Amino acid sequence: MAGSINKVILIGRLGQDPKLTYLPSGAPVAEFTLATDESFKNREGQKEERTEWHRIKVFNKAAEFCSNYLSKGRLVYIEGSIRTRTWDDQQGQKRYITEIVVSGPQHTVQFMDSKGGGVEAAPGNYGGDQRRPAPAQQQQPRQQNNRPQQSYDDNQGPAFPSEASGMDDVPF
Repeated sequence: MAGSINKVILIGRLGQDPKLTYLPSGAPVAEFTLATDESFKNREGQKEERTEWHRIKVFNKAAEFCSNYLSKGRLVYIEGSIRTRTWDDQQGQKRYITEIVVSGPQHTVQFMDSKGGGVEAAPGNYGGDQRRPAPAQQQQPRQQNNRPQQSYDDNQGPAFPSEASGMDDVPF
């Protein structure tokens, strides 16, 4: 079917630091989980919260960039495609895994908070807008654990509404 679209857009927080591996061809792959959440009132008027976890796979230069600059808790915007893989386990049972894949044109990873020094988007051939750090926002020096030093501005409040009071104060 030529007129179909497979596009996923997510905004959420990393559940773990990206794990960087390399394919036999030498191409880098970063894998991490992303949490999205929502808050709503049920039929009884009680507030409920729901968190959905997504497996994310990023390829090529963007994978190395994610590995270097993303860490657990960072707020990111992801555009990719949804893919489901199947395999047979050791007992012969068919297994499935669904992932969001960021691998080609029109796919992107954009960093939405300032914990890593102002880097906005992963570079690479991802559809045009390839932002880099502004000169005034150079990356912060690395600590011994090879993660950026974190700095927070207490006057700005939470970067994501659900951190403070749930999603019921968001206009959508």
